[in-house]
Amino acid sequence: MKHFVLYIFILYSTLSIAQESISEVLVKYNNESIPYIHAQKLHHTNVILLDAREIEEYNVSHIKDAIYVGYKDFKIKDVEKEIKNKNEKVVVYCSLGVRSEDIAEKLKKAGYTNVYNLFGGIFEWKNNDYDVYNSSNKITENVHAFSEEWSKWLTKGQKVYE
Repeated sequence: MKHFVLYIFILYSTLSIAQESISEVLVKYNNESIPYIHAQKLHHTNVILLDAREIEEYNVSHIKDAIYVGYKDFKIKDVEKEIKNKNEKVVVYCSLGVRSEDIAEKLKKAGYTNVYNLFGGIFEWKNNDYDVYNSSNKITENVHAFSEEWSKWLTKGQKVYE
């Protein structure tokens, strides 16, 4: 019986350690060089949204009016053509907020002064019941979950991996 209780304790401890919060993940992978904006605040704010995911992810779902800028193929010149006023409020997002920080840093380095990272990315956006749109600009429940490992932070919507 003593061993059984010890086994349950170890199992429970392992499971609780394995499930990091979004905040813990962002602290682990980001250097917090870009301020965060939360979905609840962004929902009521007029900003330029940049999607820093891959095109396959963007086509499955994106936030309304978001401009696709990509991650691997990101080019600052493309953004500069699209956003001429470097004082505009710009929010960059990805799945969770890691890739978007990298892109936001590039924007800041290029002289953009009012750049934010969407805390929790499109996952938190959807988790807060805000709409996402597919490549036909129709509301969808599908959200590209990036990977099975990262998908645990997406608690609402239909997870898509392709």
